[in-house]
Amino acid sequence: MHRGHGGSCLTKPAVVGTVLILGLCAPVLGQAPGITAAFDNELGVPDARAILPTATEAEGVSATLQILVLLTVLTLVPSILIMTTSFTRIMVVLTLLRQALATQQLPPGQIILGLSLFLTVLVMAPVGASINDEALSPYLEGSLGQREALEVAAGHLREFMYGQIEAGGNSEDVYLFLEYSLKRPIEANETVTLEQIPTTALVPAFIISELKTAFIMGFRIYLPFLVIDMVIASILISMGMMMLPPVLISLPFKLLLFVLADGWHLVVQTLLYSFVT
Repeated sequence: MHRGHGGSCLTKPAVVGTVLILGLCAPVLGQAPGITAAFDNELGVPDARAILPTATEAEGVSATLQILVLLTVLTLVPSILIMTTSFTRIMVVLTLLRQALATQQLPPGQIILGLSLFLTVLVMAPVGASINDEALSPYLEGSLGQREALEVAAGHLREFMYGQIEAGGNSEDVYLFLEYSLKRPIEANETVTLEQIPTTALVPAFIISELKTAFIMGFRIYLPFLVIDMVIASILISMGMMMLPPVLISLPFKLLLFVLADGWHLVVQTLLYSFVT
């Protein structure tokens, strides 16, 4: 978004619309008790302090801070979902599958995103149940503090991420970020446990591990479709039909092979069982 002339981000229609809304709402708000004082100034701009009482007691301050923390966490939920769950691997593999089929925008991106989301919920269900039983429910009941609940929840996610890194044989990614955070190399005979790995090093290591695993799975998916493209291209060249795009001819054969092999079932089954450790 570029700034307009004069250093202001508000356009003329936006200013006019704001003035009209305030002008229409002012008579209505002015009839309510305690609201008239909100507009009692030279500019006629509503003052929220006259409408909303300030939190002067400890309970009010605590509730305000809890709402602020909750809103902050809600804004970080998409990033947490992408960075610490199985969503990355599933999304990348399904996207590579669509590119291998060469079906342009079929299935649509919304369908791939929705399928990835529900598969992620299915894969992460055991971890979510553990977090609910050991962190969320005790916190809501008051038997566990906020900091302790966050630590328990983060511990379950860390165990999941570390298990997937170990299952994929990508421990070197952990050492890469751990050495950078410690500012020293890790000796070959040095034993590193999960408790010694900070979350700031574990999360990027997990993302790299997931990308590596997803690309390997995507390569295996690409191979049969690549063979079909090469066979069709060789046939067209031998027949002298070099002006005909091979992708146009190979697409029906790709779809036929994928349907006969029950491709969606196989791909989803492979994705689900790839997270079993």
